[in-house]
Amino acid sequence: MGEEVKNAEFTRAQRQEYRRKVHLCLDVFETMLGQSRFEFERPLTGMEIECNLVDSEYQPAMSNQEVLASIADPAYQTELGAYNIEFNVPPRPLPGRAALDLEDEVRLSLNAAETKASADGAHIVMVGILPTVMPEHLSGDWMSKSTRYQALNESIFTARGEDLSIDISGPERLSLQSASIAPESACTSMQLHLQVSPADFARSWNAAQVLAGPQLALGANSPYFFGHQLWAETRIELFTQATDTRPDELKAQGVRPRVWFGERWITSIFDLFEENVRYFPALLPELSDEDPVAELAAGRAPQLAELRLHNGTIYRWNRPVYDVVNGLPHLRVENRVLPAGPTVVDMMANAAFYYGLVRTLSEEDRPLWSRMSFAAARHNFIEGARNGLDARLYWPGVGEVTPDELVLRRLLPLAHDGLRRWGVAAEVCDRYLGVIEGRAKTGRTGSTWQVATVQDLQADGLTRPKALAEMLRRYVQRMHSNEPVHTWD
Repeated sequence: MGEEVKNAEFTRAQRQEYRRKVHLCLDVFETMLGQSRFEFERPLTGMEIECNLVDSEYQPAMSNQEVLASIADPAYQTELGAYNIEFNVPPRPLPGRAALDLEDEVRLSLNAAETKASADGAHIVMVGILPTVMPEHLSGDWMSKSTRYQALNESIFTARGEDLSIDISGPERLSLQSASIAPESACTSMQLHLQVSPADFARSWNAAQVLAGPQLALGANSPYFFGHQLWAETRIELFTQATDTRPDELKAQGVRPRVWFGERWITSIFDLFEENVRYFPALLPELSDEDPVAELAAGRAPQLAELRLHNGTIYRWNRPVYDVVNGLPHLRVENRVLPAGPTVVDMMANAAFYYGLVRTLSEEDRPLWSRMSFAAARHNFIEGARNGLDARLYWPGVGEVTPDELVLRRLLPLAHDGLRRWGVAAEVCDRYLGVIEGRAKTGRTGSTWQVATVQDLQADGLTRPKALAEMLRRYVQRMHSNEPVHTWD
């Protein structure tokens, strides 16, 4: 959910002091990059899974407070919507059979959480956008009880000065106005973390940006919102529009959006934090008591609270993360591209594919981003989100290519090589990259399965809302089977 804040409203003096502290934190961070020892000798990976809650009719269940009380596990937290929860998977190293153990642990934890949630009449669903969420669900008490979320909502609308405009094209265009950031709550993702050294961060981030388009084409799982069939991964465009602080005039001036792919390849993690400070005004200007200069001078790792809080309100699809654990600072690339679901094994496969490719691409002597414009990477990102496996992607040395051909001929061998370099066991590679291969060969993702199932149900006479609910019922059955989505009938 991000760090909680104490205040929902802020004075002008607080905002002015917060800006000063953010700049001070940025200066200290720059010093640390040149002088401090960061933890990276044993690289760790982490995962966050955002989930939805539904009732017995597969409609959104606005009961996350009751469900979380029943689960009673600090790994589960609130998210923006009262029908959302988040599962934080403890970080761990990649080598050996660790991924197989992780798959078992995630399934056991989610099954236990489902059992406790069902006692409150709710069920957990992992999907990019809950297909049954409708406008009537996002009025009234839709928001989780959190000062952070209230403050975000107020700050975004204060900056905009008008209602949000949601306008998404696709097979069935959706256009509406929203008086709150409620549509953002429909977007649930899987976030992958990779701990890296300061020297390796830029190459890892650039590699992750290159991979965003193929990731989306292969992992799309949110074709419906408010009953309309939109993009293969509608979550990308919906999240962008649902948090936009810019009225039309600022868009026309080229002001950057809070949900941002970026605009250039980087040479240091400092580039990203410096852009955050230079381009984006504060949304949550809450002040800490820390003096980061004094902390660093005393030989301690400063928390850089203002810089981290500010970073948490700029929604890059590959976000830089600074954190301090057990007194040691570390850096992470947080990959926010992928939707949740459809199954645990599908998410593990997506993770293995990503980690393997980041390792290989970041270590190439002549990296892909030296042969590819940033605009081409962004085009691939939008194209993968809009069209899924029907996308046309640009790839250096190949030209325009379909995702299945790119995956089968180019990316899978590179992913295998990267996992081998991580020291991942052969059986892990075969299990998870076999799932990726299956998706590429069958052309079946969570998104294509949802669309085909709804179309069949409507052809049998069901209305769209009933077809979506019945599709979701079948989806949940298959989600619990943990059979990968490319094998679903």
